[in-house]
Amino acid sequence: MQTPIGYRASRAGRVSIPGHVYLVTTVVAYRRPIFRDFELAWAVCRGMHDPQCWGDARLLCWVLMPDHWHGLVRLGERDGLSIVMNRFKARTAKALRCTQQSLVWDRGFHDHALRREEHERSVARYIVCNPVRAGLTDNVLAYPYWNCVWL
Repeated sequence: MQTPIGYRASRAGRVSIPGHVYLVTTVVAYRRPIFRDFELAWAVCRGMHDPQCWGDARLLCWVLMPDHWHGLVRLGERDGLSIVMNRFKARTAKALRCTQQSLVWDRGFHDHALRREEHERSVARYIVCNPVRAGLTDNVLAYPYWNCVWL
């Protein structure tokens, strides 16, 4: 039986490469589906579109699901991925403070650095199709909480 990897161990060896693109996932604390609520979801969407949210990184694509968020982020020269994600979580949680009193995001996040053979647009399609695969909608265009620079 394998021992589960702890938070600290899962971060060991994480490297942030300036200019590189990362597929990132973060979950709501306790996996509560709080973003089924339109007001809460819309507040997060507004918060993540604040230019200060990303520093010199660029958000290429994202989808907000009821209990988690996926994004495709190109790092800039200044901030590492952990700083970028901490800023994202802080800004979006702050946008919810008027309606949400408890912890918003779970600690940490999962990331995958895209390899050369992985095309950004293909990964973006995968991201925005999450609501269809989850059965939340039949057509991604009918789902309100996503965006992509390649529209």
